[in-house]
Amino acid sequence: MKKFPSYLGVKAFGVKMGAILPGDNIVEEVSKTVKKCHEDDLIDDGDIICVKESIVARAQDNFILKEDIGIEVREKLNLTESDTIGILFPIASRNRFIPLLEGLVTAIPKGKVIIQFSYPRDCVGNQIAPEELEEELGINLNKEELLAEQLQKYDFRHPATGVNYLAVYEEIIKKANVEAEIILSNNKYKILDHKPKGIIVSCIHERDKMAEKIKKVFENVITMQDLFNDSSKTAWSEWGLLGTNMYSDDKIKLPPRESFAVSKAIQKAIKNTTGKKVEVMIYGDGAYMDPSTGIYELADPVVSFGHSDGMNRRRVGIKYKFFVGTLHSQGKNRDEIEEIIDEQKQKTYAIDNISMEGTTPRKLEDLAGSLADLVTGSADAGTPIVIIKGLL
Repeated sequence: MKKFPSYLGVKAFGVKMGAILPGDNIVEEVSKTVKKCHEDDLIDDGDIICVKESIVARAQDNFILKEDIGIEVREKLNLTESDTIGILFPIASRNRFIPLLEGLVTAIPKGKVIIQFSYPRDCVGNQIAPEELEEELGINLNKEELLAEQLQKYDFRHPATGVNYLAVYEEIIKKANVEAEIILSNNKYKILDHKPKGIIVSCIHERDKMAEKIKKVFENVITMQDLFNDSSKTAWSEWGLLGTNMYSDDKIKLPPRESFAVSKAIQKAIKNTTGKKVEVMIYGDGAYMDPSTGIYELADPVVSFGHSDGMNRRRVGIKYKFFVGTLHSQGKNRDEIEEIIDEQKQKTYAIDNISMEGTTPRKLEDLAGSLADLVTGSADAGTPIVIIKGLL
């Protein structure tokens, strides 16, 4: 390999490929782009080709209209247009949830929407209300509830976006001429006091556990994953409405579908065009927490929507700095230390062995997807493919 010297470790770089449009053959487009990289001597066996989920879904034309959501919800929860629907623990997001909410309200145009937010943050760390609210009001929101109207004097705004999500969500519902009630409580059963006809569990990572508990006392419950997951329809995904994004004023992009099969097809195409055996993954959000805002960035249900078989492993290894410290204290010189470490790398240790101390075995797909998300960014980088070298 000419482009990278051997003394470099793990490397990751974004690759530009131009706009991908509905109907494009994503397997061909990705393999053509990787072939260009190969011609510039940038591809090796064992590289990981990370493909952003949004371009896969776009090529699949995996879009729905906002009004489609209302139809689907009404059908799944057996609602009439005058019923009350409960939305439990949604995330606070303009791009992720507000378009869905605009569709959800169309399910009950003469009815009522109850939204129960968790306190003080949503399930991915977006702050919804002041941290000191419970203490100031002398209330335990793990058991009790507060109505949004009781919080008007606070006008709390998200520290990063400047949005008062309680007010914005209420405004969206009322704009559709639907009655709105916004409550704040961590007690998942509080929403039942408001007599919904059906409930949509809207949190991301605890959805199944949450829905299972609610169903023990209230039967008409679905999660966001239960909507638009029917493969007989034109637009669908195994993940339903989880991991959606706003696409245009009236369209919502679903997550990509059949991503494992797509990943393997891309892997095969790259092998045919370059001769290289690479791994492929279709990635979404990275799994990391922003230390400044406390936001856990994984608003998608998973980091990897699908990947080739070689990604099914955990990344482990000996603790390099532990060996350096131990061997140096034993009087070993630099060359001896490096020789011994090279030998130790070839050995297999149990994860609780002292040689592995401090090394947390993480899923390779989570590490690679998080790295790819950081490299490509979410703004205007225009690099939906990220190539990672040296991680396997």
